[in-house]
Amino acid sequence: MPHTATIDRNKVRALMQAEQQRFAEQHPRSQALYQRAQHSLLAGVPMHWMTRWPGGFPIFVAEARGATFRDVDGHEYIDLCLGDTGAMTGHSPAAALPAIAEQLHKGITTMLPSENAFWVAEELQRRFGLKYWQFALSATDANRFALRLARAITARPRVLVFHGCYHGTVDEAYAWLVEGKPASRPGNIGPQVDPTLTTKVVEWNDPEALEEALRPGDVAAVLAEPVMTNVGIVQPAPGFHQALRELTRRYGTLLILDETHTLSAGPGGYTRAHGLEPDMLTVGKPLGSGIPSAAYGFSEEVGQRAQAVIQPPYADTGGIGGTLAANALSLAAMRATLEHVLTEAAYQHMIALGRQLEAEVQEVMTRYRLPWHVTRVGCRVEYLFRPNPAQNGSEALAGQDPDLDPFIHLFMLNRGILLTPFHNMTLISPETTAAQVRRHTEVFEEAVRALIG
Repeated sequence: MPHTATIDRNKVRALMQAEQQRFAEQHPRSQALYQRAQHSLLAGVPMHWMTRWPGGFPIFVAEARGATFRDVDGHEYIDLCLGDTGAMTGHSPAAALPAIAEQLHKGITTMLPSENAFWVAEELQRRFGLKYWQFALSATDANRFALRLARAITARPRVLVFHGCYHGTVDEAYAWLVEGKPASRPGNIGPQVDPTLTTKVVEWNDPEALEEALRPGDVAAVLAEPVMTNVGIVQPAPGFHQALRELTRRYGTLLILDETHTLSAGPGGYTRAHGLEPDMLTVGKPLGSGIPSAAYGFSEEVGQRAQAVIQPPYADTGGIGGTLAANALSLAAMRATLEHVLTEAAYQHMIALGRQLEAEVQEVMTRYRLPWHVTRVGCRVEYLFRPNPAQNGSEALAGQDPDLDPFIHLFMLNRGILLTPFHNMTLISPETTAAQVRRHTEVFEEAVRALIG
């Protein structure tokens, strides 16, 4: 049997130093702007997680169009990050811009409904199969509002999430397992309360642990992505979704599916592609072609129960909503995106390229006998530096590679390709081309040769 290729860690670190030097030499303008920003922006960036890009400082963007962008130093990039799904439509998609520009001239926000509101709701109803919809500005808010409503209509205090999950900045989701016991997630900044008081945590793909947690009857809702994505793609085991749905129904717990990342699976997300039946569903980021937009939907029964708890005089003071939620610009952007950008035809193109990228990366791994693997959800593809796919959050977290992950990111970036930060996630937009996918594979193979040559 052919031997498996090995990676010399000292060589990885030496290569990383060379890539960091190359990055600094190629990006003097970005470095100068980053240094200037230290005097006005906390940590020199407008959002603190931007400090985690490899290279020592982030590149500053001058312009983005379609599946590419240009930085202030004049370098062009193939964008396979796409705003971590926020620009899955492609940057400033031409098909959506006229409606967005028109709405800018007709009014941005009024606190009153527009006809676009029910058009978007009806389209989401058609795509996902849930009857009633409400709008927000981010998936974080959609998740937060959904959890509040779930607690209100079930009169139960707890929620359940899966170890290693990510649902935006929802407080209840900042719990995970330490030695099998729920605890506040490391790095949880200034929690309002200890999340173990609000949240139960179990491993993904563990129906026995799920049932044990639901059996006491105190869990209002399970909040889950249909496929875990923020610790690397962790697929559901065969039968797990059926068990999840059956157990939540058996114990009177609502099932909320967060489709913000798994919208990559198709026009109706993983829910439609796999015939899932959530009680509530949340989705954000790409809905408005980059304009802040999100939505949360309800089955008919749950929607009626939710409406019963949102009554005057407290409809505006119950902790749900926001002055700019459902503003006219967001709704115009969502309509244009759903009608003209994230179409059935677009998904056929995107998913086909996702398959191409998956196959090409796998071929490189096989040819060089690398103990790595690649996995995919629709047009979202990720490669991980471990031989077998993770079955749960613990395995995914243990499989992260502190040497190879940043090296691959920076190696790609220095050669004009941007990956999703923090792990090796790639995303295909309607504007992405087969040539751009092939270019990614060429650079990926170049990185492999540098590591094992």
